[in-house]
Amino acid sequence: MVLDPAAASHAVAPDSGAVTVTALGDWPGQDPVEALRIIRGELGSPNLPFLPSLPERGVGSDEVGRTAGLLPELPVDLQPHGWRLVDRPGRDIRRAVSALSTDFNVLADLVGAEERPTHELKVHCRGPLSLAANLHLHSGERALLDHGARRDLRDALIDGVGSLLARAAAASPGAALTLQLDEPEIAEVLQGAIPTASGYRTLRAVGEQEVIEAWTLLAEGARAAGAAAVVLSLSEAEQIALLQRVPDVGFAVPVSGVTNRDWEAIAELVEAGRTLWAGVQVPGRKPLRVQETADALLRPWRGLGLALQSLGSIRLVPSGNLAERGADHSRRVLSHLHQSADALNQAIADA
Repeated sequence: MVLDPAAASHAVAPDSGAVTVTALGDWPGQDPVEALRIIRGELGSPNLPFLPSLPERGVGSDEVGRTAGLLPELPVDLQPHGWRLVDRPGRDIRRAVSALSTDFNVLADLVGAEERPTHELKVHCRGPLSLAANLHLHSGERALLDHGARRDLRDALIDGVGSLLARAAAASPGAALTLQLDEPEIAEVLQGAIPTASGYRTLRAVGEQEVIEAWTLLAEGARAAGAAAVVLSLSEAEQIALLQRVPDVGFAVPVSGVTNRDWEAIAELVEAGRTLWAGVQVPGRKPLRVQETADALLRPWRGLGLALQSLGSIRLVPSGNLAERGADHSRRVLSHLHQSADALNQAIADA
C-alpha cells in the first residue's frame, strides 16, 4: 500500500534535525506514473522524493543516455560499444529526450493533484567524469581520453543541469531542489583503471585537480540555476577526502566496510556542515534487522566520540540498485530504511 505523506508514521516536522530517507534514483518497472506515485507516497516530507530513472524502458532511459540527452549541441547515438558523440541527433537520443519529457509531465500532473505537495524534490544525472568514461568519440575511443572532450562535456553538462533544474522547478513549483551527481566510475578514473575501447590497456588517470574543478563548476552552476543543495554520489569512501576541496556539496557513500580512517574523514565533513547520505545494505533474501542498520552508523559515531545529535543531518539511502528488483522489493527497502531512521532518531532523543 502506498503511504500518505501527510499521515506516514515516520513523518516529522521539516528542519527538525531528524534522520530521513531517500533513494539514489534508479527504479524498477517501465511506468513513470506508478513509480512516481510510490516514491511520492513513501517519501513524504521531511524525506526526499525524487524523479526516478527507469532503465527497464530501454534505450535512452539508462542513466548515461538520459544524461547525454541533457547536453545541448552534443548529440549522441547508441553503438554496440555504447553511446557515441555524433554530428547530429538521431532516433536514440530522441527517445532519451522524449522519455525525460514524459517523466516531467507525469510529475507535474501528480504534483498538481496533491493537496499538500512535498516541499522538496531531487533530480539526478551522471557526473562529468563518469559521463566522459561512458561516452565515445567518433574514433570509438572513450571521451575520457581527451582533455578537450572532457572540458566540452563538463561545460555542456553545466548547461544541461540548468535545464534539468528549470524543468523540475516548473513541474514542482516551490519545491526546494536537490541535484545529485552520480560518479560511479570515479575511483577507476582517478586510478587510471578505465579500459580503452580495445580493452587491451587502460586510459591515463585524470588528475585530482581537474576532478575537483569539474565538480566545483557543476555545483556552482547548479546553485546558480536554483538548486538548494548538491550531492555527489560516490561508489566508495576513498574519494570523500577530495570533497574537502569542493565547497558546499554533500555526499552519498556506502557505509558498509568503511575503515576507521574513512569514518574520520566522513565525520570531519559532517561536523563542517556537509550532508551525508549513508548508503546502507538493503534487505535481500535474509531480511536485515532494523537495529543492525542503525548500529552500522551508531557504532562508528560513538567510536569517534561524536555527539549523536550530529546524526540528525543524515539521510539513509539504499546502497543497492533498486531497478534490479521489483516495485514490491523497493517498497520493502524504503520501509526498512524508515524503521531504521526511526531507531536512529530514538537513539538521538535518548542521548
